[in-house]
Amino acid sequence: MDRALIEELRAALGASRAWLAEWIEEGVEGPATLGAAPARAKAAAPPAARPVSAQAQGDLLAPARSGQRPTLEEVRARLGDCTRCPLSAGRNTIVFGDGNPDADILFVGEGPGAEEDKRGLPFVGRAGELLTRMIERGMGIPRSQVYICNIVKCRPPQNREPAPNEIAACRPFLDEQIDAVAPKVIVTLGRPATGVLLGRDVSITRVRGVWHDYRGTPLMPTFHPAFILRQYTEENRRLVWQDLKAALERAQAPA
Repeated sequence: MDRALIEELRAALGASRAWLAEWIEEGVEGPATLGAAPARAKAAAPPAARPVSAQAQGDLLAPARSGQRPTLEEVRARLGDCTRCPLSAGRNTIVFGDGNPDADILFVGEGPGAEEDKRGLPFVGRAGELLTRMIERGMGIPRSQVYICNIVKCRPPQNREPAPNEIAACRPFLDEQIDAVAPKVIVTLGRPATGVLLGRDVSITRVRGVWHDYRGTPLMPTFHPAFILRQYTEENRRLVWQDLKAALERAQAPA
């Protein structure tokens, strides 16, 4: 089986496990209740996946350039006016990514929100404003010096968590973005992004602050800015600062 297809299936399985872990944390326990997701998950049930033609699958899984790093322009061109998953039907704008194409630090979030969907840029709503302050005031570097993207490029309805088929459709482009930027450090924001890149279900409170590896690149998970806005405590702010400080030090360390 093609290696890219294996990685795509592995990502979809990891995302499914992450959903199940969240349901369990919210009180869905045991066989009697597993069929009933929490209210938020039921209201946000994803639409059925549309079949993808063999030609489209070949384009989706094709390597960017044999033996070479792709450029972000090449990845964006391959993404095109994407209709590979149902999210395309409800979007206003594809939110590809933003920042320095040669950044030492690359942030990966979950998906665009309403403001991002309007403007076509990641993290420009309330959570994005907080992330910008975290980068510029906390890390002491301009936001334009890092690169920011999401695991999916179109807004999920009601800002629900991306479905496995949606993540799988965007996954090749996420990996090519990472290849194009070739950062020294990846920072994942929140459980969904962390689970996708680690390929397994995770508890963000357990894995944040601990170094991991993604295809040879050091990966630091931390809380999503939206979580910090909901749980704005000195302790959470301190933990995120520790994570970002560690990421900055690792990125600035001599090779």
